[in-house]
Amino acid sequence: MISAQGTAARGKGAFVRSALVLSASAAALIAATPASAQVDEIIVTAQKVQQNVQDVPIAISAVTGEAMARAGAKSLEDITSIVPSVTFRKGTTNANSAIVMRGVGTISFSIAAEPSVSTVVDGIVLSRSGQSFLDLVDFERLEVLRGPQGTLFGKNASAGLVNIVSKGGTDHFEAEANVSGTTDDEYRAKMTLSGPIAENLTGRLTGFYGTFDGNIKNTYYDKTVNGYEHYGARGVIDYDGGGSRLRLIADYFKADDDCCAEVTGVSRGSVIDAELGITPQGEDTRKVNQNLITRSLDRQYSFTMSADIDTFADHTFSIVTGYRNWKNTEIRDGDFLPRAIIDPSGSAPVSVAQLHDRGTVETDQVSAEVRLASPQNQPLTYQVGGFLWYSKNTQDFTRSDVTCATSTSPVDPVTGAQPCNLSDTVNTLFPTATSRSDVSFRNWALFGQATYEFTQSLRLTLGGRFTHDDVSYTHTRAPAVNATTGLPATGAGLSGVGAGGTIATGGNGTNTSRGSTSADNFSGKAVLQYDVMDDVMVYGSYTRGYKGPAFNVFFNHVAPTNSSPIDPEKSDSFEVGFKSQFLDRMVQLNAAAFLVDYKGFQANNFVLLNGAVVTNLTNAGTVRSKGFEADLTVAPTEGLTFRANAAYADARVRRFNPNPLTNAPDARDGTRLPLAPKFSYTIGADYDVPVGPVKLYLSSDWHHVSKQFSDLGESGPIDAYGIWNASVGVSDADDKYRLTFMVRNILDDSYVLLNTSAGQRLMIPRDADRYAGLNLRAKFQ
Repeated sequence: MISAQGTAARGKGAFVRSALVLSASAAALIAATPASAQVDEIIVTAQKVQQNVQDVPIAISAVTGEAMARAGAKSLEDITSIVPSVTFRKGTTNANSAIVMRGVGTISFSIAAEPSVSTVVDGIVLSRSGQSFLDLVDFERLEVLRGPQGTLFGKNASAGLVNIVSKGGTDHFEAEANVSGTTDDEYRAKMTLSGPIAENLTGRLTGFYGTFDGNIKNTYYDKTVNGYEHYGARGVIDYDGGGSRLRLIADYFKADDDCCAEVTGVSRGSVIDAELGITPQGEDTRKVNQNLITRSLDRQYSFTMSADIDTFADHTFSIVTGYRNWKNTEIRDGDFLPRAIIDPSGSAPVSVAQLHDRGTVETDQVSAEVRLASPQNQPLTYQVGGFLWYSKNTQDFTRSDVTCATSTSPVDPVTGAQPCNLSDTVNTLFPTATSRSDVSFRNWALFGQATYEFTQSLRLTLGGRFTHDDVSYTHTRAPAVNATTGLPATGAGLSGVGAGGTIATGGNGTNTSRGSTSADNFSGKAVLQYDVMDDVMVYGSYTRGYKGPAFNVFFNHVAPTNSSPIDPEKSDSFEVGFKSQFLDRMVQLNAAAFLVDYKGFQANNFVLLNGAVVTNLTNAGTVRSKGFEADLTVAPTEGLTFRANAAYADARVRRFNPNPLTNAPDARDGTRLPLAPKFSYTIGADYDVPVGPVKLYLSSDWHHVSKQFSDLGESGPIDAYGIWNASVGVSDADDKYRLTFMVRNILDDSYVLLNTSAGQRLMIPRDADRYAGLNLRAKFQ
């Protein structure tokens, strides 16, 4: 058996060997070719003003829309293979999914808690993590800012931020059509029109549609699941009047996903295995047998207005305001079986209940930000601003069980199970309960940041943000009852106590729990930046991060245990790094080392409720993430680019607080955080080369992720894996028409995204199996 240390060593060794090969190849090509190629310059708005990414003293990865398309990336889930310091928790629905950065992220099912990694779309901060996992359509670039970003972006960016910027209108008419299909039955189409509308006014309109059958077979319905159907549209209007610039954006997105069913990877006993009719094969399992198809239904629309106005002769006044509505409905099979049964195989018969969930979350948010920025060509540059935010979140959730202690049905001769008799309402119970949650977030902030240039090479940046948060909730849920009689009846994951708790335990004795809390915080940053020479910059920074207070509002919420507010999460980040370009900008090398301490870390404790695991969000304690990141790009000759990036993060619990339900000490001190691989890297190359009357586009990359864990306490181990992808494209000389053939997971190496209950529930991603596809793109002008 190979130890975890051996696996990590192999991963590091593989990266070193790959880096040596890449460096040797690059060096040979640099020596053999004239210095005519350069690494592309990318302009970002990571500090709310336009800057070359190489001048920004932040660990940042900027990915263009063209680069994402070339990598076959369609949503934020796909950036993990492009930015190794980012991982992703795939839940059974978008509402339960989360981004993890440098090993830190909030994993919670409470609608009164917000993420540690913030997502900003065209200047608008998204309220919920799930809003960000929709299709990326027609965007200019994606900026991944690692580490706390609360000074300028605020709103719960204590671990990092993803900034998405859309494409705008064009001065000349353009049209672009994309159609694609894959060997595993995914079909997508997108059409974009862009051009002038009137003097100083341009527009852009994009519509898209996509469908995918899925990668898991549900034998109960003889249907492939874990697929999707997505469609939507986005419109942008840009006005540029010289001294003022205005952008209006409206979009609509809808998704119907029969996702995400989790396979049974290990034996659950001879009777249940026979009920499933599936031989568990670990990460190679591709079948489920469930009498309810797990689904995630999303609908989102938004309106955004932003303006930049030249004022005070040389300053810029900016405003960004917008409204977003997101609705997510989760339909979930929580027992992963075709029916409720009695398992008689043990020393005593065991009731195995059916558990089905249906929940709808709806979020309305409105926000506004104003900023005043100085000109950027003077020794002292600065910006000051204010921020207002309101978000209303509602959740309606129903859990329905079927259970029987005895059954009048005969024993199934094939499986050995005794099914519950659904017609026998005396011995078969149908426990159920419904909850309603209303949560409001209010936030306002004042912020400012200034940079002073002591010399042409030495700069100091200081920034601060004062934030005020208000969170309030009302949660109503009656004790579970038998649906056929209305009498009290509990079942798997169903409580016999109302949301208000009992008077004997300190509750109010009703079915309603209410609470509110507020917090004030000052956070800021200090950065010292020095240009060692042209195109080589070093920096050191201290940043204080902040994530607002929360409540553990979820279906089984019971006062007073869950009604106590969860304190804000705060982080102290220390980072040193350098950004460099040399050999006439043919080589770009950026690196950063970091150490971040989190206090009041918001995380879940897991407890059993009538045999089902439920979560309990708490201030779990303190954690630390430390490590380094490096990004290398080499452009040795025109059209050829080598790229390599790597991330090492040791993210661990320093001290875990006692379990709030039992007050027992916790044994998780020193353990690694979930979904925090120590080491991950990506190496790849792109080569665009004319061949006669056509042009070839060659691309390939290898992405490796070391061993990680699914949950706190180092439970649910996920083995290390590596994925090799490649594509070949051909176009006419003017690139008006391009046909691209791609293959994902060339080596057909299976892996899992999530391992729950010691392998009894495995989340299998689509690219755990090899597939290929074709994409045709046509441009018209």
